[in-house]
Amino acid sequence: MSPLSLDLQEKYQALQAMLAEMGDLIIGMSGGVDSVLLSKVAHDVLGNRALAVTADSPSLPRRELKEAESMARIIGIRHLSIKTEELNDPNYAANPNNRCYFCKSELFSRLGQLAQELGFRWLAYGENLDDKGDHRPGSAAADEYQVRAPLKEAALSKDDIRQLAEYLDLPVWDKPAFACLGSRFPYGSEITRKRLQQVEVAEDLLWELGFKQFRVRHHDDIARIEVLPEQVAKLVSVADRVTFEFKRLGYTYITMELGGYERGSMNKGSSSTKLHEQVIVIKQKS
Repeated sequence: MSPLSLDLQEKYQALQAMLAEMGDLIIGMSGGVDSVLLSKVAHDVLGNRALAVTADSPSLPRRELKEAESMARIIGIRHLSIKTEELNDPNYAANPNNRCYFCKSELFSRLGQLAQELGFRWLAYGENLDDKGDHRPGSAAADEYQVRAPLKEAALSKDDIRQLAEYLDLPVWDKPAFACLGSRFPYGSEITRKRLQQVEVAEDLLWELGFKQFRVRHHDDIARIEVLPEQVAKLVSVADRVTFEFKRLGYTYITMELGGYERGSMNKGSSSTKLHEQVIVIKQKS
């Protein structure tokens, strides 16, 4: 393993010093590399004064919940899974372009209540330096609930985080980026428990088939699959299986995004109605 660069060593030390000064904290840990790294360093510095909490909601796949629980055991940090009910908020279910604000508000509200009950002073989550340029309404909720982002405060980029996670022997150091299942729906398309489950089962199939970086975008009766460009041929080779299983889930049309997987593609994609019209036209011409 390569040693850390001097710059990254200094950022790592700054993160450790920051956490030591905080004295205690509750971390929203999703199971991704960012929040896992933060949980690891917090546990190393604070021991039992650090608590990792995972939001168990319909928008989190079961396999992600299991991985978060597994990572907490590997790290040794105290860990809780708590039920969150963002789907009960009509503002979230309506899926506006600031949907993440309502989701994070529900999470941070629950973490705040937990902190009061257990006597913790600080809340934190895994936002990093690179996230500043992304569409992240959840950051507004973090500001409102005074939730800190120690990785960002220590000027750690995504690449820094992956290097540091590998240095600390965290198995998720190279884990592909993941966003909650709510991100699979075009803005304005209602999010329901049934639709989330439909997407989760569809994505579980792709996982079982060996795909690691992918999305199933939900456009009503259309499933639009995104995989890495180098795995497009593989998807074509299992098209019959995928088509059969997706139709069993209730999809009428199964399409593939020829441009491949793109993080945050729903932030600029077609509406569900427009995509449906495009598929119908193609079908009629065929």
